[in-house]
Amino acid sequence: MEMMNEVSVTSPSSRFYNEMYSGAKVREHYGKVHQVLARMSVEDRVARQARMNGRLLEEGITFTLSGGDQPDALERTIPFDLIPRVIPAEEWEMIEQGTRQRVRALNAFLTDIYHEQCILKDGLVPRRMIMANRYFRTEMMRLPVPGGTYVTASGIDLIRDEKGDYYVLEDNLRSPSGFSYVYKSRSIMTHDFPELYFSYSVRGIDRSLHDFRSSLRNLAPTDIAEPVIALLTPGSFNSAYFEHTFLAQQMGMELVEGRDLVCRDNKIYIRKLSGLKKVDVLYRRIDDDYLDPLAFRPDSMLGVAGLMNAYRFGNITIANAPGTGVADDKAIYTFVPEMIRYYLNERPILNNVPTYLMSRPDEREHVLERLEEMVVKETSLSGGYGMLVGPSSTEWERERFAAKIRENPDNYIAQPTIKLSTSPINLDGHMAHRHIDLRVFAMADGRNVHVIPGGLTRVAMKEGSLVVNSSQGGGVKDTWVLQR
Repeated sequence: MEMMNEVSVTSPSSRFYNEMYSGAKVREHYGKVHQVLARMSVEDRVARQARMNGRLLEEGITFTLSGGDQPDALERTIPFDLIPRVIPAEEWEMIEQGTRQRVRALNAFLTDIYHEQCILKDGLVPRRMIMANRYFRTEMMRLPVPGGTYVTASGIDLIRDEKGDYYVLEDNLRSPSGFSYVYKSRSIMTHDFPELYFSYSVRGIDRSLHDFRSSLRNLAPTDIAEPVIALLTPGSFNSAYFEHTFLAQQMGMELVEGRDLVCRDNKIYIRKLSGLKKVDVLYRRIDDDYLDPLAFRPDSMLGVAGLMNAYRFGNITIANAPGTGVADDKAIYTFVPEMIRYYLNERPILNNVPTYLMSRPDEREHVLERLEEMVVKETSLSGGYGMLVGPSSTEWERERFAAKIRENPDNYIAQPTIKLSTSPINLDGHMAHRHIDLRVFAMADGRNVHVIPGGLTRVAMKEGSLVVNSSQGGGVKDTWVLQR
């Protein structure tokens, strides 16, 4: 029994749902994880973790922090934890169906607001919330989008409350990152912890890259057998550049920067030594503002002059389509359950976290009286920026946020602090418990929505922290969906 206690040095707090433990008892689907870890000494666990971290470094699996004070601290490996997250088959089926439903509704919403605007006419979403939204693009009005697929790649963030119920925290629809960590986490576990990985029957994820490529290929504007797909990256200084190179290599896409492309006769070409090569589908990893200096920001050096004209003429598909950001705005998020009922005539499978709109006076006053209990978010920011986490904030921070809310109520939403579920992590060979979430990745192409089995479990590595974003020091785990 001594070795078993070795593994459970810190017992999980009963205030939070723990993925591996129910009280002191190990959940059935974590039985083998517990057994394998219990058989290892502290030194073994430290050595195994070090080997995995070394592999991340060797393979250049890095994340660049922009705007850091110390240049040498800008690029680092993302913290990886050797204890996997295990999701039973029936639990995953609910997540998968809920994610598909949500992505279908969000695509229907985007098609509607850029065409007939029925949901605005019917008063379900206030018109000013769309028209004044910084991500709404009038340039997209009435433009046909292949397959009605505005959102090809999405990352839906889920959390669990203290009862273990799943909630959608936010929808990432512009250019969500994290795909590469899903695949690299799996490759590290199969290579460096095979005795644990192969003791389970885990759903494979390799086919998902094929499905991702198929989704992009199916959106090509003309019916070509092998359309040319290019990934548009801002360049090597970008925080997710490793991911851009990984996806381009794995999916057989051309990796390009704006300066590699040119517009001729309303078509987009890659400049090659051998001449010009026409691009059919552009999977962009840069924001709308920088896509085309003739249409958006004239000072953009990252995009391609004339890209939007080529798009209007139907000579190229852009994924995700320009203007999708209006649907992942944190205030619009509050209406997604209504969108599901309105467009699909279905009950939402996954619920939203209860959310207060600061533009509504009664909800605003309710929140301002309880700021120390709330998480307040700026509607247009992501990555853990522009947030107030009430329970860990100072009085000065709360006063500052209250003033900002009163000055610009439309820019903020608030949510009660959810008791995020916890999961064990390997800390210096001992077990500690940290808060986690789950980013579920979906790919859509008009006909289908494919969900990668498992997605990315993100971990708040600091004790007690609720912020899991890699830009804020969060780590990742491999996520295993069990076969039925």
